[in-house]
Amino acid sequence: MLLEDLRRDLPADRLVDDPDVVAGYVHDEAEWAPHGKPEVVVRPRSAEEVQAVVRACLAHGTPLVTRGAGTGLSGGANAVDGCVLLSTELMTAVREIDESERLAVVEPGVVNDDLRAACAERGLWYPPDPASAPWSTIGGNVATNAGGLCCVKYGVTRDYVLGMQVVTGTGELVRLGRRTAKGVAGYDLAGLMVGSEGTLGVVTEVTVKLRPLRDPEHTVAGYFSSIVDAGRAVAAVADAGITPSALELVDRHCLAAVDAWKNMGLSVEADVVLLGRTDAPGAAGEQEADRMLACFEEGGATWAARSTDQEEADALFSARRLAYPALERLGPLLTEDVCVPKAAVPEMLARIEAAAQRHDTHIANIAHAGDGNLHPLLSTPPGDDAARERAQEAFHDIIRDALELGGTVTGEHGVGLLKKDGLGLELDGEVVAMHRAVKTALDPHGILNPGKVIPD
Repeated sequence: MLLEDLRRDLPADRLVDDPDVVAGYVHDEAEWAPHGKPEVVVRPRSAEEVQAVVRACLAHGTPLVTRGAGTGLSGGANAVDGCVLLSTELMTAVREIDESERLAVVEPGVVNDDLRAACAERGLWYPPDPASAPWSTIGGNVATNAGGLCCVKYGVTRDYVLGMQVVTGTGELVRLGRRTAKGVAGYDLAGLMVGSEGTLGVVTEVTVKLRPLRDPEHTVAGYFSSIVDAGRAVAAVADAGITPSALELVDRHCLAAVDAWKNMGLSVEADVVLLGRTDAPGAAGEQEADRMLACFEEGGATWAARSTDQEEADALFSARRLAYPALERLGPLLTEDVCVPKAAVPEMLARIEAAAQRHDTHIANIAHAGDGNLHPLLSTPPGDDAARERAQEAFHDIIRDALELGGTVTGEHGVGLLKKDGLGLELDGEVVAMHRAVKTALDPHGILNPGKVIPD
């Protein structure tokens, strides 16, 4: 039996089958995505133990779902009935930080902020910074190709993954990628694994490249009476050729929810706040901040200024990071993750407002506005099934609108379960077939996170 094999090959404390404990692992933060009941939760501590789990699943034809911290928002880590749920939470070693090569080697359970802190002690910086950085893990970030606040200038997780160690769908432990600054030998299999959401292999180690620590940032804040005006300011920043180190949108609903939760003393007389930052060095940073300020004013800001109070500026960005968990406290949330061309941001924001009105659904808005990645948060009262159905209709309308404007169904949260239908709309049938061919080649027995990502 499967459990007998796992108990034979792993230390006893690696297996969790207490139903009350297992219940805490069955789904990620995509509350509305379906999930099943796993046979057992396994928490390995090494690549060899992961390999043993994969081989046991192969021997018994058992599905394997890999989970990091469970902060995902698309259902990609949700259990399927009878699966082994593999949690990487105990694989937390930062194995190496090489200052001369500017790289780090980490296990998948390392929390994003912990890696960033360890790098900072060496004068180095790991840029990808999802809003969940205080909780999410590098393995999960790799699985979804996570982005974050500064990706508008510095790119997403895929831009920093040099290589990795992976247990394949046939139970082999292999190394992909490289440690060198350059390398084009063969197919980019490491790059293929990034964003694959555990459907092509189980990542047991990641090598990431690092950058030097940045200069201090200059912050610009603007208040807007409408979300569309804020979108116009975003487009103006892009038209001016400015590449901010962050350009974030957060509406009053989000700020109020954060303030009610954390008592941060936030008080803004605006429906929407736009937060911009530049980390250009010296006088160039001053000039770029002034140009960004002019763009905010051009977009219709009712008030805009460069921040002279670093504590206040940091509080606003902290509120942006806390928006999702603050709203989640108030009731079920359905989170969008569409990304559109920057020039289409004003129109897309207008369409989100229209969807809210059309379906009588409350939608709060946060966004990595600088790269067109929008996160409408559709909230419903607890237990209100009719409101939930309306929200789901609005969710689908927003996806269709994003695609119509030349966008994509997910910028950084991944496809998981919630975006499978949307991906089917985005990709041609021939491209979906290519996805299936890759999946079949690398997971020939179909055990790795089945039913996720690829449209039915």
